[in-house]
Amino acid sequence: MDTRPADPRPMDPIARQRRRMTAIYGWLLVMPALVLLTLFAFLPTITTLWASFHSRGTARRPSVFNGVENYADLLADPTFWTVIGNNVLYAAVTIPVSIALALLMALWADAKLPARGFVRSAYFTPTVLPMVAAANLWLFFYTPGIGVIDSFTSLFGLPSVNWLGQPQTALGAVMVVTIWKEAGFFMIFYLAALQTIPPDLREAAQVEGASRFTYLRRVLLPLLMPTTAFIFINALINSVKLIDHLFILTKGGPNNATKLALYWIWEMAFSYFDRVHAAAMTALVLLVLAVVAIVQFSVIDKRIHYR
Repeated sequence: MDTRPADPRPMDPIARQRRRMTAIYGWLLVMPALVLLTLFAFLPTITTLWASFHSRGTARRPSVFNGVENYADLLADPTFWTVIGNNVLYAAVTIPVSIALALLMALWADAKLPARGFVRSAYFTPTVLPMVAAANLWLFFYTPGIGVIDSFTSLFGLPSVNWLGQPQTALGAVMVVTIWKEAGFFMIFYLAALQTIPPDLREAAQVEGASRFTYLRRVLLPLLMPTTAFIFINALINSVKLIDHLFILTKGGPNNATKLALYWIWEMAFSYFDRVHAAAMTALVLLVLAVVAIVQFSVIDKRIHYR
């Protein structure tokens, strides 16, 4: 430990001026991002939390503070639990399936095969399509009677199925669209990670007599864990912000079978003009995402091996 006394001499004016200019330069660099975050993230979050603790206001009766009454109303609403169940099921299916497909696609696209560039482009094409365009494209598959799926199944004498019009199949049909669109996007991250792994590891595994499955399980998957964690968080966020193709495919129906959190928030705020309960639901979603972020940074990141 250094026990020498501090230098009593004052800082050189030139050094002080240089330090001040460096601080000003740093604040100027961060200022655009700070302004945008304040306008479009921090302020909306604060106003949403404030509105969630107030009643609905009118011209004659202004809103008043009512504590957690809006949250209690949500918990007592059967639609709330239907939406939560739909979202949990939606996330539980789409996240692991999308990640697994993305990994398989990346392994194939990274292999030495002819027309590798075409394969990568084909996998990534659904990602660049707008969600509304993708939803309209899938309507050609799901339309009963004349859709691609029913046209194919009719060749085997199977009856027509209204995939988007019955509660038993509507949510599953929406999941298929999500997986089809997101797997190619996640593949890009896996493909980039695979290309950073030294080929010496594969050669060493072959010398040791390791099979392809052993190499995948013992070498590739541990090295890809940071990428997997990043993709998982993005997939989880996407699972609670889905709204685009619900407008085109189902509009939350039938009988709330495909109504997810963000769509219900939009419906409460702009269809029913119940913005205080929409704010309360938004606050709950933000709370869940905050808990996930805390778990990621405090638990998951410590268990991941970073090269």
